[in-house]
Amino acid sequence: MIRINNVKLSLSYTDADIRKAVIKELRTDEKSIDSISLFRRSIDARHKNDVHFIATIDVKLNCDENKAVSKSKSKNVTIQEEYRYEIPYNKDLNTRPVVIGFGPAGMFASLILAKAGQRPIVIERGDKVDVRIKKVNNFWNNSKLNKSSNVQFGEGGAGTFSDGKLNTGTKDFRSRKVLLEFVSHGAPKEILYNAKPHIGTDKLRETVKNIREEIISLGGEVYFNTKLTAINHKNSKVCSVEVENGTSSKLIETDNVVLAIGHSARDTFEMLKSMNLFLEQKPFAVGVRIEHLRENIDKAQYGAFADSKHLGAADYKMNIRSKNGRGVFTFCMCPGGFVVAAQSEENTVVTNGMSNFARDNVNSNAALLVNVNPNDFGSDDVLAGVEFQRRIEKQAYICGGGDYSAPVQRVGDFLKKNKTTALGEVTPSYKPGTNFSKVDDYLPSYITDSMREGVLAMDRKLHGFAHPDAIITGAETRSSSPVRITRDDTMQSVTLKGLYPCGEGAGYAGGIISAAVDGIRCAEQILINA
Repeated sequence: MIRINNVKLSLSYTDADIRKAVIKELRTDEKSIDSISLFRRSIDARHKNDVHFIATIDVKLNCDENKAVSKSKSKNVTIQEEYRYEIPYNKDLNTRPVVIGFGPAGMFASLILAKAGQRPIVIERGDKVDVRIKKVNNFWNNSKLNKSSNVQFGEGGAGTFSDGKLNTGTKDFRSRKVLLEFVSHGAPKEILYNAKPHIGTDKLRETVKNIREEIISLGGEVYFNTKLTAINHKNSKVCSVEVENGTSSKLIETDNVVLAIGHSARDTFEMLKSMNLFLEQKPFAVGVRIEHLRENIDKAQYGAFADSKHLGAADYKMNIRSKNGRGVFTFCMCPGGFVVAAQSEENTVVTNGMSNFARDNVNSNAALLVNVNPNDFGSDDVLAGVEFQRRIEKQAYICGGGDYSAPVQRVGDFLKKNKTTALGEVTPSYKPGTNFSKVDDYLPSYITDSMREGVLAMDRKLHGFAHPDAIITGAETRSSSPVRITRDDTMQSVTLKGLYPCGEGAGYAGGIISAAVDGIRCAEQILINA
């Protein structure tokens, strides 16, 4: 296969335009081409008077491809091996593996184990996705929080109520496997080539269900509304787990447990601590959601091309280093999306961002975060980071009015340290509701001072980011896990063999793709170590 990089395409390109570019780059004719496919497509908006796509194109010829590459005399043309992923050679395990958690990490660990014929048993504390949606909507509309089935817990994990962003910093070759599996289970095909792919929360839900159904068809079992209560061990090796569903409990004998609990399973962290499992404090980030009119972000990014139907809603990603040395950055940007209530504990306020596939809401939002580290937590306790989060979440609840409404402040007022008294052009999208309150009333000054510096610096990169009518909604505390469940080179806990800490909750991932990749790696290690 031949890969052609750096192909410029207009925003309104057609298949014929792609074919024409291939013929020109390879110096070949139409008859020599067997197939053409997009491998990657990104938006080049560096020059606002010339916004276009840059593409990487894969080509199969019916003639000698090496000669064709040589003939092209282009550094953009290379021979590329077709992507292949193979499950490691395995033998049957002595007992069925158990996967705790059915977010991206647990889901892909389960899928690989199921494809390897190992019939995994999946334990998920929340509901299957259709029931979960109803309970989440009940919270957003009626302030009725379900502590076991919410934006954090349930089928698909926290990612199910997100933008479904699949862009990642990981270079792991398994990333492609994740994308291919998503597409084969119903996700849009463009995630295979868009440089910043996203599924959207509406389409991700169906994809998640389809993956679950394949796992079951391969002999796996998935138990919802079921919670891990104990991990039993003998001679420093896992021998069983205990789970409960309502008032009933069950013992499952197993030699291998994938612990993919997510970053909000605080009661499970407590259980692991009581077992004297080796855990570590871990840096993370806290802050707020910042919300602008989508059309303003689109214009800032695309200029006169902002209304192009080929571009969609614009995104951004920015970071700066503040004067106090802390990193300030945007995260989980949701073009044309919503700020959502993401609580998993009573009397707290936690925000997150969500977009549907169309990304057509009137506002765009992103997390605006500041790095914090163990020195900020106020204690050497391994779970001090959890308590740090909880203090902020409870204070945000108070500032929001004590009814799950979120505290909001206009950016102009935030920069001047004034309390907001009226909204401007941006209406908050957060449900159940909002209440005017100063960010300084629920976040420490070293965070808010860094945020002010960051907003002004980012405005120089993205004009309008510091628009006075933009809305800040707090608090954003669950960007990543405050705990690391430490593992060794075989991906097993350093204190308990057969236990595979996995994904975001274990401190080894930071997004859907990286968590899914980590799940695949854990499954591979179980098969290799058998």
